[in-house]
Amino acid sequence: MSSEGSIIKRCGCKDSATGRRLNSGCPKLRRPGGSWSTTHGTWGYQLELPAALGRGRRILRRSGFDDRDATRAELDHARALLALAGDDTGLAVQISDLLQACKNGILLPDRDTVADRVRAGVPAAVPTTTGEYLLHWLAGRRGLSPKTIRGYGDHIRSYLIPYLGDIPLQSLRTSHIEVMFTALDARNAQIRTSRVSTDPAIRDQYRGVRPMGASSMIRLYATLRVALNDAVRRARLIPINPALSIELESGARPKARVWTPKAIELWKATGERPSPVMVWRPEQAGQFLDYAQRHDAVLYPLFELILHRGLRRGEAIGLRDYDVDLNEAYLGIVQQITTVGYTPVTRKVKSDAGDRIVPLGPTTVAGLTAYLEMRGRWQQVSGDSWPDTGLFFVRPDGQPWHPQAISDRFDHLVTRSGLPPVRLHDLRHCAATYLRHGGADLKEIQEVLGHSTIGLTSDTYTSVILELRRPNADAAANLIPREVA
Repeated sequence: MSSEGSIIKRCGCKDSATGRRLNSGCPKLRRPGGSWSTTHGTWGYQLELPAALGRGRRILRRSGFDDRDATRAELDHARALLALAGDDTGLAVQISDLLQACKNGILLPDRDTVADRVRAGVPAAVPTTTGEYLLHWLAGRRGLSPKTIRGYGDHIRSYLIPYLGDIPLQSLRTSHIEVMFTALDARNAQIRTSRVSTDPAIRDQYRGVRPMGASSMIRLYATLRVALNDAVRRARLIPINPALSIELESGARPKARVWTPKAIELWKATGERPSPVMVWRPEQAGQFLDYAQRHDAVLYPLFELILHRGLRRGEAIGLRDYDVDLNEAYLGIVQQITTVGYTPVTRKVKSDAGDRIVPLGPTTVAGLTAYLEMRGRWQQVSGDSWPDTGLFFVRPDGQPWHPQAISDRFDHLVTRSGLPPVRLHDLRHCAATYLRHGGADLKEIQEVLGHSTIGLTSDTYTSVILELRRPNADAAANLIPREVA
């Protein structure tokens, strides 16, 4: 075979006697006058590729072309790609790998794109699909926190590959990305509808599955944007980033609102909440704890701890016995138990700020001491079957709590108590608000909650309780003298 390659025409006809394919020997491939038939067979080409030292011959074979001109054009394209290597044997082998990775029906890499990569001194090999590129990109990340790498990986495997993974990277367009986010919006709507369905089977199907909020969508978009930026600037795989034109709903945190009498009146009449994030007034929180103590003594201590000290659900469930020191009145937040889908996963807390020591007051210490006494009685009943989990909060049989079971029990108590609804996570908002109302400064609240910045604490928690503003509400009016009483 010539190093310049050769063009061939063949078909799938078989010899009637032997059953073997005739390929290029089929008489139907040519007309009676000797010219090529325009209706029988397809065109293809063969090209010998440079091989690495110690490896055998490598032949690029491509077929399925409708005419000779298209075949010649692609053969010339493949030769032009190989010519980029010049006398560099290693680069020639890289480009050969690139060509052999392109199966029939897949376009060869763009010559200018590969030339840009050669000039930039980066490997010539180009992942053929968006999914392959994203996995390659993730494997090459350096100097990032484990949390960031885990977040990138979750986004890539759970969303970007299922929706965009099969699209050739160089064919990825803004419209593909828009279709993905539209599909995610539809999925969110399906989850919300199914979770309130009157059919238990439908509700169970989406048990533990949460819709993606606006902020989660923004984070997913950020992962895709930074990966494609690297495909443009560092890898020189694509000329522009197709994600840059995407517009999403703002991921700003919703403002917390307090359950005032007016808000409760609206909720009772329409079922509407003033905000996705709602906070009980202190007397409402007290009513809930009283109700929980009477109707769910097993989980009451956990709910009380969250309301007093603002722990996240996963942090409370993940507390270990040696993280809790009731004699010295503190607990250490080191790990959390969260879920992936519906599967519990034990992880380190979200950040360095989340890894913290939380002081406990006498009321909280008394509640946790009573819980330990109750847990001791459970253990006596279980005897040798009591598991050694090392966890502080466990079920009466000693097994760990499933995070979703905690939320389900909480929602059930709130509904039965007749109180206006809040989420379990909103107890954390309540705790922060009560701390501020009791005189704690923002720095103290930040440290108790484990926020990475004081700005997050200020933006999230300090505008909730109306009572905080009432003492100063008339400060300006009182300074203005009036003649009419």
